[in-house]
Amino acid sequence: MSHRRMHAPVLIAGAGPAGIAAACCAAESGATVTVIDFSPASGGQIWRGGKPPDRLARQWMDRYAKARPEQLLEARIVSAVPSERKLLAELPGGDSVAITYEKLILATGARELFLPFPGWTLPGVVGAGGLQALVKSGLDVRGKRIAVAGSGPLLLAVADLLREREANVLFIAEQATGASVSRLSLKLATMPTKLAQALALRARLASIPYLVSCWVDACEGDGNLRRVCVQQNRRRWTVDCDYLATGYGLVPNTELAELLGCESGADGVAVNSFQQTSADDVFCAGEACGIGGVDKALVEGSIAGYAAAGKLRAAEELAAERAKQREFATRLKETFTLRPVLRSLAQPGTIVCRCEDVRLSEFAAREGWRDAKLQSRCGMGRCQGRVCGPAVEFLKGWKPSPARPPVFPSRVSTLIADDEVES
Repeated sequence: MSHRRMHAPVLIAGAGPAGIAAACCAAESGATVTVIDFSPASGGQIWRGGKPPDRLARQWMDRYAKARPEQLLEARIVSAVPSERKLLAELPGGDSVAITYEKLILATGARELFLPFPGWTLPGVVGAGGLQALVKSGLDVRGKRIAVAGSGPLLLAVADLLREREANVLFIAEQATGASVSRLSLKLATMPTKLAQALALRARLASIPYLVSCWVDACEGDGNLRRVCVQQNRRRWTVDCDYLATGYGLVPNTELAELLGCESGADGVAVNSFQQTSADDVFCAGEACGIGGVDKALVEGSIAGYAAAGKLRAAEELAAERAKQREFATRLKETFTLRPVLRSLAQPGTIVCRCEDVRLSEFAAREGWRDAKLQSRCGMGRCQGRVCGPAVEFLKGWKPSPARPPVFPSRVSTLIADDEVES
């Protein structure tokens, strides 16, 4: 195992669309750029795996290749030292690196929101985005019976990929009402590009039932998933299946921003008109500062990249496009707001914290998140509350504790390596 140090004039944490846009704009403005990401290839979840999915993705990936930023892939950031403008990361094979920076752009993306319900821990019950990633990485789903359920536009994208890979997609269950979805469709009429994308997607999914005001309230099986129980208004029925792809939207990844002392806003990390956070020389773009999709991520990443490189005029010229994308993000949030009845899906015996096998009944006498952690170890397992924290916030209204280092399980040698080198 070895440890090294490096310096990055502009360091970008995350190689999804926001990070790619930031890297392109900063590098094209003359800055020396380094991009760090945990994945083995750039593109993030949305552009993961092989050939970019559409013309927009290909344009940005080609531009990124020409920008030629230095890349640290398969590198997981585990801690930060704000006073020294330094991040610590673990590399494959047990190596580690300490990176100091002059400007830092956080493009850390988001993760899925899971809501507990009876049977959700059965093998075969997978996050919608998780199954998408597995399929892009080579999982063969040909002929598999797959139900897709939860909330948000990700369900449609996942169903489209599964259809393309010859899976038998049984239905898409969307918990939002038909009226809400229809209002969003009308809004798309003012955004021609998004309207064309939506119409093309719906055409490809025309043979798959799209059920609104509908959700899965239980899964059944004999060690593996065998069937799902579906609820729509007052009707309830069961469907045999091999996989359930489920997810109730996205949660911004703000842990690194919290370690750096960045203030939070209503939807994620708070930023100003140049995507700058409350921490000196730290910017944030994309889903980490508000869920809104790839177009929002690209324009915010572009603004952050220009601003970090000192090209404020170029950043300002993108303000109108960002405003349009943020307004659409607000519409998405309103459309797919989770209905209160989903809080009743979990039963007293339902596991809420999978890492520590904590059941809902164990929260009955607790007064808040900290009390629950101390008494039940909820949120103290390997995921450090990334899964159960947002679920408990939805179920109980308890805000998870602020992030503390390390933000991911890491080796002690990584955390002390830079101090040992210095001494």
